[in-house]
Amino acid sequence: MPHKIGFVVVSSSGHEDGFSARELMIHAPTVSGWRSPKFCQFPQEIVLQMVERCRIRKLQLLAHQYMISSKVEFYISESLPEYLVPYQAERFRRLGYVSLCDNEKTGCKARELKSVYVDAVGQFLKLIFHQNHANKYNVYNQVALVAINIIGDPADLGDESNTTCREKLIDHYLGHSPHNPEDPALDGTFAGRSDYISPLDDLAFDMYQDPEVAQIIRRLDERKREAAKKERYDHAKKLKQAIADLQKVGERLGRYEVEKRRAVEKEDYDLAKEKKQQMARYRAQVYEQLELHGLLQGEPEMQRPFALPLQPLASPSSPQHWKAVSSLPRTEELAAEDTCAGPILQEKPLASSPRHSAVDRSPPAAGPAPRSHVEALPYDERPLPVTRKQLEEPSAEPEVREADSDVRRRGVSAEPEPLTEKALREASSAIDTLGEALVAGAYSKMWSCREDALLALYKRLMEMPVGTQKEDLKNMLRASVFLIRRAIKDIVTSVFQASLKLLKMIITQYIPKHKLGKLDTTYCVERAIPLLLARTGDSSARLRVMALNFIQEMALFKEVRSLQLIPSYLVQPLKTNASVHLAMSQVDLLARLLRDLGTEGSGFTVDNVMKFAVSALEHRVYEVRETAVRIILDMYRQHPALTLEHLPPDDSTTRRNLLYKAIFEGFAKIDGRPTEAEGKTQKRVVTKEAEKQKKEETKALQGLSAAPRETQAGVQEKENEAVKLKNQDPQGRKAAPPDTPEIPDNHYLDNLCIFCGERNESFTEEGLDLHYWKHCLMLTRCDHCRQVVEISSLTEHLLTECDKRDGFGKCPRCSEAVPKEELPRHIKTKECNPAKSEKVANRCPLCHENFAPGEEAWKVHLMGSAGCTMNLRKTHILCKAPAPQQGKGPMASKSGTSAPKVGSKIPTPKGGLKS
Repeated sequence: MPHKIGFVVVSSSGHEDGFSARELMIHAPTVSGWRSPKFCQFPQEIVLQMVERCRIRKLQLLAHQYMISSKVEFYISESLPEYLVPYQAERFRRLGYVSLCDNEKTGCKARELKSVYVDAVGQFLKLIFHQNHANKYNVYNQVALVAINIIGDPADLGDESNTTCREKLIDHYLGHSPHNPEDPALDGTFAGRSDYISPLDDLAFDMYQDPEVAQIIRRLDERKREAAKKERYDHAKKLKQAIADLQKVGERLGRYEVEKRRAVEKEDYDLAKEKKQQMARYRAQVYEQLELHGLLQGEPEMQRPFALPLQPLASPSSPQHWKAVSSLPRTEELAAEDTCAGPILQEKPLASSPRHSAVDRSPPAAGPAPRSHVEALPYDERPLPVTRKQLEEPSAEPEVREADSDVRRRGVSAEPEPLTEKALREASSAIDTLGEALVAGAYSKMWSCREDALLALYKRLMEMPVGTQKEDLKNMLRASVFLIRRAIKDIVTSVFQASLKLLKMIITQYIPKHKLGKLDTTYCVERAIPLLLARTGDSSARLRVMALNFIQEMALFKEVRSLQLIPSYLVQPLKTNASVHLAMSQVDLLARLLRDLGTEGSGFTVDNVMKFAVSALEHRVYEVRETAVRIILDMYRQHPALTLEHLPPDDSTTRRNLLYKAIFEGFAKIDGRPTEAEGKTQKRVVTKEAEKQKKEETKALQGLSAAPRETQAGVQEKENEAVKLKNQDPQGRKAAPPDTPEIPDNHYLDNLCIFCGERNESFTEEGLDLHYWKHCLMLTRCDHCRQVVEISSLTEHLLTECDKRDGFGKCPRCSEAVPKEELPRHIKTKECNPAKSEKVANRCPLCHENFAPGEEAWKVHLMGSAGCTMNLRKTHILCKAPAPQQGKGPMASKSGTSAPKVGSKIPTPKGGLKS
């Protein structure tokens, strides 16, 4: 049967500060969800990973009241996106899109709940948000998503690989056990259908129910199904009525919580306290009247799986214990409680199950949506009275103690027990400064006393008058840090949270207010940060997240940032015996702060970050290695050369390691170079089109008048005239033919290149064109106008003849053509090789070297094996081009006719030869 699927946020294209996409993992009345950055570029993207490969049946989106995307697209995939794991890439498959209402009819005071029915299998879901609807409230053109819900069932129930994936994401799981398809609900809505979706899995249920009550309802629902299966219909009916009543209670408590948060944001603490007390009274009254213990108690042989923070109940043998559940006070009976809350409580309770409504009419929000605690996490990790573990597990006891509500704390006026002798010796200096009563509360075995002691200390420090003696202020600070260190180790979340609140106040308010020095800030940070880092490896995911977020926040305090202390702790090598959570938290925190602080004056350097990241590549945990790869890629974007110094060479041996292969392919993408796979593909394409390209070049050259051909025709004409003069004596008689046979002089220039001296039978009219165009060692093509010119005259061409000649200038030191935007720096650095006069030496524009003067020296330099190393044509032709014979080349004709001067421009038809 389809049920709610847990998920984690893998990545997002960006978010506004305080509105991370990770908020989407929480479903509660006080969550604010995800918001895009202000004035962001569209589309925006979020990638979710589900706890297992599943078949999605239904998607639900709860849109913001005025930050509304015009369209949301859905994509699904079986594996990670390409930019996260390059060597495990798979394209996302598009499922479709939904359009969202612009909300003008409601005046942007209602939030749309969109339900989409799909049938798709995968583990990764990508949402793409398009341009926002414009309205007067959305001044920064943002889009937002308050919540998303995924409903489906596992795709491979027998696949053991899913177990590993679930173990990886267990800390983020939403905490809802799937319904057993073999236990059908016997109420009228189910009717035995396997595709039935429970209303308790609907997004509207979680978003408007108090989380504690929602968990109780779910457990009662399971009890109801079990009772119906065992034909205990009276008990099932009793549970059904209790569920219906509890839904109204949960909605009212959820509304109270929202109002309490709004009062805190407005700093109306009297109203907030009143709301808190009102919630406690109402919750205690409801629990007592429902007699929840009796309802949740199973068969005699079953153990009771809950420890609830209730007022003392009547004995089970008393008549009151079994009074009807229908005595639960209705909304009308409790109306008297609303009067003390003022006009804020004028709203009516929400419908118990608005899942069929397209638009969810939430209470109008006059300001920003109420902020949820960053540390809020899935339900099974919250300090709720209903836990998923049995009481016989020792690890569950701290959670049970932590779950005690304010009702219980006020029901018993507990005083902290006296300090032991050991505690007196240990805290003697703190007792002298703060008093024994406060320290005794901090050492108490009751977590409520410990929390109250920290809050009392917070208040005392805030009330310290300006002008107090420095010595007293410093003693107060050191005593407070002593108690903070003890509270940071506390297993109770509220005590731990109170210690973080006190530490933040000391650093950001107490020290600046009383103008204490950096040494005092350093003292606070150095005493607290090792313990906070240790808590990032805690077994409780909630405590881990709280510690991580606080360390990141503290590192960004202006008072702490300048000290550069926290980065020095994070770049310490990972210990081999450290817990998995601790290693993951350290590398994740380093990646976060590296993005926030950078490497300029932050305590992070390329050297210490790269040493840490390279060592983390060898860690046994996959998530640590993956985060290390991301850190290295981030460092390469900022400091490519320094990053490469810490990595092995990019060769086939190194690429056998998949991590290094992913790193080097990531480098290629950052540089805009083709990756190894793309290079192989391009090579195959080039091989297939080689012949086609050669034919196209030959065909293109046939339609052009080759400039070298005109030069050779002129030389041929002069040779013919010289032959005629030679065959006549001074009296006009013909000379006797020579005794030795030789090549007729009038055919000497046939099949000969007049520039490099190569003779080849393939040098026909078209063959010479191709030779000049691609192979002649004395010629080159201008990269800017594609005209074929002699290498010796390339500099003159760029300065006077090229189509792009306005973009070049002449360097007075090396006499070469340099792009004008680079010319000032080129002249200033004086790194070029100085040129010599033409009588002393020639200057090569390819290798920038000076060599012997004269025209023959050009051929030796450009064609010889020891000559120019930058002539790219030489590597292809030198092995097959025969050296020209002395006296037979175009530079020394027997007839006295000389070839065109080497170094001059080749005569070309109008426009020259261009590709």
